Amino acid sequence: MRPDAHSSAAAALSAPSRRISVALCTYNGARFLDAQLESILAQTRQPDELVACDDGSTDETVPILERFRQRTPFAVRIERNPSTLGSTKNFEKAIGLCTGDLIATSDQDDIWLPEKLALCEAAFSADPTLGLVFSDAEVVDEELRPLGHTMWDAIHFGKAYRRRVRSGGSFEILLRQWLVTGATMMFRADLRSLVLPIPPIWIHDGWIATISGALSPVGLVERSLVKYRQHAAQQIGGKKLTLRELYKKAREIGPPQYRLAYEQFILARDRLQTFTERLRSQAFLPMLDGKVRHQRRRLDISECKSRVRRVLWTLGELFRGGYTRYSPNTRHFIKDMFL
Repeated sequence: MRPDAHSSAAAALSAPSRRISVALCTYNGARFLDAQLESILAQTRQPDELVACDDGSTDETVPILERFRQRTPFAVRIERNPSTLGSTKNFEKAIGLCTGDLIATSDQDDIWLPEKLALCEAAFSADPTLGLVFSDAEVVDEELRPLGHTMWDAIHFGKAYRRRVRSGGSFEILLRQWLVTGATMMFRADLRSLVLPIPPIWIHDGWIATISGALSPVGLVERSLVKYRQHAAQQIGGKKLTLRELYKKAREIGPPQYRLAYEQFILARDRLQTFTERLRSQAFLPMLDGKVRHQRRRLDISECKSRVRRVLWTLGELFRGGYTRYSPNTRHFIKDMFL
């Protein structure tokens, strides 16, 4: 079993020096940006550089970044996009501009706990084979008041799944569900040529985690290192849903979402096929083919107008093992069967 990633930040201090870059993407983030920048400045292991790519902000975001650059002990590079790229392509640009050995991605509205960079770096020092490390995050409201759960609680990333990741089974879990929040993630820069470019239909963290997980083991820091802020303007939240909310969400999901997932994993398969010799296991491509087939069957089920045929197709996919191998839990089978 792999060493516990948070066992000692001292490992990072005794290891050969690595340069750490932070890739920060901003867009009209003035309301919360100061606090995020202060938390990066307060790191016990400060980054060697911060690369900030702004996607056309019209508020005070860029002046805030400029003022921050004038008083930091590390390099700060600010890039203003001439036209709007969107979140995924903006992160792609920021990551591409980083010069460090390790790259941590940052949103504009969270708070990093002081040991975040040190503990993530320590995980790489404890196990140099790791390609990516991520932590849990405490979910908070706009005023940083705890909402009573973490991101791992919200996505049901429990002890059994964590054990599988620690024992080298990260790719299998990543095929089942989204795991990695970009605000908690650090990855090796030498994987950049393989994960970039990021397809526009993917979110940057999901794509980087999936591709990295096929190439290198994934490490965990089993504690919350980020205060993950929930507010109306954010793209992706970390809310822990009630049964009523889960039911409502399931009713809203339809063919467009299934088609998107199907097309996303076709792109992941195509990318991994371009460097099969780098994969940790040659079994990963057949597993990815199975994931693509599962998503295609779920798309077909969602588009089917016949209730009888839909039930039969769903039962067929259950007996083939698609739901147990490629879906997070039994709710997905229930959704396809009854909703």
